[in-house]
Amino acid sequence: MKSRKSTTKDQIRVGADIGGTFTDLVMLRSDGNYSVQKVPSTVEDFSRGIVEGLDAFLSDNKLNSDLISEIIHGTTVATNAILENQGARTALVTTRGFRDVLEFRRLRFPDLFSLDYTPPKPLVQRRHRFEVIERIMPDGSVRQPLDDVSVESVLEKLEQLQPEAIAICLLHSYANPIHERKVVEAVKNRFPNLYVSGSIDVLPEIREYERTSTTVINSYIGPIVDNYLESMQKRLDHANMAVPISIMQSNGGVMSYAAARRSPARIIESGPAAGVVEAIRLADRIGLKDVITFDMGGTTAKASLIEQGKPSLTTEYEVGAGIQLSNRLVKGRGHALKLPVIDIAEVGAGGGSIVRVDPGGSLRVGPQSAGAKPGPACYSQGGTEATVTDANVVLGYINPTSIAGGTVSVNSEAAKVALNRSAAEHLKLETNDAAYGVYAVANTTMIRAIKSVTTYRGRDPREFTLMAFGGSGPLHAAEMARSLGIRQIIVPASPGVFSALGLLEALPEYGFSRTMITDPMSEGADKIINAFNELESSSIERLRTEDLGKDVIGSWSRTADLRYRGQAYELTVNANARPDDDLANFIVERFHIEHERTYGRRASDEPVDLVTIRSTYRIDSDRIVPKSVNETEDKKPPRNAYFGKQNGWMLTPVIDRGGLTNSITHGPLIIEEYDSTTLVPPDTSVHIDQTGNIIMINTDLEVKLD
Repeated sequence: MKSRKSTTKDQIRVGADIGGTFTDLVMLRSDGNYSVQKVPSTVEDFSRGIVEGLDAFLSDNKLNSDLISEIIHGTTVATNAILENQGARTALVTTRGFRDVLEFRRLRFPDLFSLDYTPPKPLVQRRHRFEVIERIMPDGSVRQPLDDVSVESVLEKLEQLQPEAIAICLLHSYANPIHERKVVEAVKNRFPNLYVSGSIDVLPEIREYERTSTTVINSYIGPIVDNYLESMQKRLDHANMAVPISIMQSNGGVMSYAAARRSPARIIESGPAAGVVEAIRLADRIGLKDVITFDMGGTTAKASLIEQGKPSLTTEYEVGAGIQLSNRLVKGRGHALKLPVIDIAEVGAGGGSIVRVDPGGSLRVGPQSAGAKPGPACYSQGGTEATVTDANVVLGYINPTSIAGGTVSVNSEAAKVALNRSAAEHLKLETNDAAYGVYAVANTTMIRAIKSVTTYRGRDPREFTLMAFGGSGPLHAAEMARSLGIRQIIVPASPGVFSALGLLEALPEYGFSRTMITDPMSEGADKIINAFNELESSSIERLRTEDLGKDVIGSWSRTADLRYRGQAYELTVNANARPDDDLANFIVERFHIEHERTYGRRASDEPVDLVTIRSTYRIDSDRIVPKSVNETEDKKPPRNAYFGKQNGWMLTPVIDRGGLTNSITHGPLIIEEYDSTTLVPPDTSVHIDQTGNIIMINTDLEVKLD
């Protein structure tokens, strides 16, 4: 554990981010100083690692537990429940004739020419799906009233089934919720102890498959998240840390403990979103607008795009697909989740990713991971298969004796043995060349994630700065940036716990939406403005249930989903027009621009339809900005590091972040910190800016001129 010394004993806010290998804790004091701690993730009960880490922090610093005022948490428990098919046994109630909508899906194939493509199995088995007789039309009119006898019949079948959760999604309930409200009420009255989700509360929008899938996901993970959060609260209470818990949402805002239990589908990408949030805050402080975030942890590597200081959000997300590549045109691997999510591409290449040689003789990295247990071979915790971390140890990039301030021992000989057995002997290569091959293959794999959010979306990565964080990100960032033509790389302070810092800077947010299919140019701005006002007014009642307090001050942010008439899918654009702007013209023009950026063309003469309006209530809060870190300047002996056949072994200086100045230093150089290691390869310069960020420049790349 590494502490930033504080002279005050004011309240402490805690950011807790659970990863596949480590759980990261950041304890932020009222004066902006903070302490960080990395502990192994406790897979059998992730909450145990958080409580044990906090207890160790309080004990080491001789502090009382009553100093902790809040815990903000990022978790993968919801995602894992779906990936591992360990969710609750769920039943679905829907309109007669729509029992199989989960089977029909959208008939989109991720591999167009694959003959063995098999879609994921629905989260609700067919015999657990039940139909009621009713019919609401798209305009909200009632074609067939709700048949009470059919409702009673479904209730009796549910009693026989005894599910753990129930999802309810009736046809076109977004246009008129009267029937679905009655069914939800009847189910809750009959089964008061079961987890029940209605689509009108989860996703009141068009598209039956997406709405049904999202509602089912909410119920499927509801009891799991509920039990997890309850377990965490009990552990905290037992440790005399009975404090409020907030949970990071997939859209970059945080929500209350109670809200997360009601809407667990909103925390699917809880952990990765926090890193993007902190990147936005940091970019704003140092004057950057366009940034690619690169977050490499123990299991996966993730990339996202920040443009003009704003994250890229999407509602076209799939969960349960394993590795998630952000591409609107490639769908069908997972279950649709049509809720706002920060657009993050993810690949199975992290520090713990396992190295192997496939039957064709090609070197592969991931997606299987050694995880927290047994971990990489070099950790001597029972792992025998080589990983990316083992390759970096062999190359001399990672300290050959210990990391994390000496708390994690490293066995370099075990890394060599594992790498020889897993790769070098099969490829008939020297150990160092096999290790460098692993490094290069991992980089190539992770570049796919960056391309997925840039070139696949019509963005040129050379126009962005790469911000690298995560325990392993700074080791790979410079060479990956060079391959993409990116000249500048930023490694922020405390990169290994950067996402946990993001939890502490995120603001409470609550999103609401309503389907509104109309021609904005024909209907005019007044109709759209009135619809936004009605949505926000009706949402105030729900906000009052969040225990926000009477004096809480917040603000609304508006977006809109639009499409060319006849298209099947929409693009989301900013709808925060100035008072003197015509809102209809404002959103239509932004749609044309976004369509051209995304797909390479615009059709200005084609009619445009507004499909959905969205309003997000963000609570204004004075978040304490973590102070820049005054790192130590301990002298460390240089060590040999291998930079491929072109450069070979090079005696490389090893320093702490505190050993850098604002003067330019040229690589090779290794910068070791408690929570991460930064590699500065040859042909790369490095210096530190006034806020403590490491700035690397690939000097062999020409400066791109406007």
